[in-house]
Amino acid sequence: MLERISRRERYDLIIAWFAISIAFSLIFVRPGGADLERYLLFLVLSMVTVGVGFVLHELAHKFTAMHFGYWAEFRKDNIMLLVAVVLAALVGVVFAAPGATMIYGSGVTREQNGKISAAGPVTNLLLCIPFGILLLVSGGLDPAYSSRSILLTAGMVGLQVNAMIAAFNMLPVSVLDGRKVLAWNPAIFAVLIIAAFGVLIATFYPVLL
Repeated sequence: MLERISRRERYDLIIAWFAISIAFSLIFVRPGGADLERYLLFLVLSMVTVGVGFVLHELAHKFTAMHFGYWAEFRKDNIMLLVAVVLAALVGVVFAAPGATMIYGSGVTREQNGKISAAGPVTNLLLCIPFGILLLVSGGLDPAYSSRSILLTAGMVGLQVNAMIAAFNMLPVSVLDGRKVLAWNPAIFAVLIIAAFGVLIATFYPVLL
């Protein structure tokens, strides 16, 4: 698998991963203030959760495209990376579009394009499951257990990050995944966007989880 990821693509993925992790960590520390220890904790958590969610999202696009016989590689967008960090710092919103997986080849059908696009958000929704389980399991631990709060935070951050990535990318606008999925299959689009926003809303109301 690694031999199918070029050196440039690895570099772009790492840079985008680091930048988007900083953006997410900034919005997670805003409610309680940003002392150094707290920020570093959320930066590490964001790098782990965003690293899994973002990288697997893009690789899902890549390998689905390759399944259909096309070559595909992720390319970062330096301007959008800067926008993501600045918006997170100033407004508390992450515009999660650090780049895109480019498909090389002609003859991509609407169905293939829709399936390639859906692969990313579906991956993030699937990742919500283990993070949700971590959240539930850590919530039932003995409060005296020293790592309980860290596990709770990791579960919540992982759940929110993956729900955010899925929901944002399912918006049916511009070059986002949702527009291509909607053009291919409106029913699948409806299921995915409802699931993504449903999970995302639930993370802000823990009683629903």
